Amino acid sequence: MSQKSVCVYCGSRNGAEKAYSETARQFGSLLAQEGWRLVYGAGDVGLMGEVARAAQNAGGETFGVIPVHLVKREVGKTDLTHFVITETMHERKKVMIMNADAVVVLPGGPGSLDELFEALTWRQLGLHDKPIVVVNVNGYWDALHTLLDQVIGQGFADTSLADFITWVEDADTAMSALRDKLT
Repeated sequence: MSQKSVCVYCGSRNGAEKAYSETARQFGSLLAQEGWRLVYGAGDVGLMGEVARAAQNAGGETFGVIPVHLVKREVGKTDLTHFVITETMHERKKVMIMNADAVVVLPGGPGSLDELFEALTWRQLGLHDKPIVVVNVNGYWDALHTLLDQVIGQGFADTSLADFITWVEDADTAMSALRDKLT
């Protein structure tokens, strides 16, 4: 069986609660312990940096993808196993998802939402069938969950959309969900 790769979308900031950084570190460590590769946005700041450093510290393989215009802003983490620089954000997202077997979303801002919605839309359109796991740390994504239920309830998406996302509360449960879906 070949090595699994998990694309992690998360903030380039740490956020307001310590639990966000703690969860990012725990998830990065768990990925490495499982022998799975981290695919992420190649930043060395915020939750991106936390998850990557934790994966590296636990001996994991890392695959980072960053557009040229963000190398300085997100402090491109060049000591990764694989470090890819793209021309555009769209190319970054495409390279990330194409090099992963699953998507995990930790707390983040507009960029993380953009990445999640693109992965979700591509799944809805049948462009991939990769699992999408949202880690709802301390209820961070509750409003998003409610919004997606409303989109479905108001007839703007099929009820199957709800089946494309697995909602979990922490890093351990995220790994359990991924094991169920990838092995």
